[in-house]
Amino acid sequence: MTLLKRYVLRLFISLKYITANVVDRNNGRIVATASTVEHAIKNSLECGRSCNAKAATIVGEVLAMRLKVESLEQGQGRGIHVDVNKEIEKKGFKNRTKVWAVVNALKNNGVKVVLEDDEHNPSGPRYQ
Repeated sequence: MTLLKRYVLRLFISLKYITANVVDRNNGRIVATASTVEHAIKNSLECGRSCNAKAATIVGEVLAMRLKVESLEQGQGRGIHVDVNKEIEKKGFKNRTKVWAVVNALKNNGVKVVLEDDEHNPSGPRYQ
């Protein structure tokens, strides 16, 4: 059985900023976003020259709240899909704590997260 991955989490991590987007793959639009670039988030942090896992956690919490406002915390029953291994490969191994901080913040705030593990787990995605 093939699961449709309609909503996908995409992360953008630089030395100074963390941005998390949930993308609707049906039409390519961003349905919810949170970033340390936003003044409301930036002013609540003490990042200095770089953002850490604490900043990533706050980004995940804000994203979860915005998904709840849009009534998408369950991803219309299918969940928000995340390929953690792919995100870590893209961002570099030293950013893995930031990637996991965002994912765990989403899960802890009631968002249905589906962890993709295509290469390592042929039986399908894991629901968290």
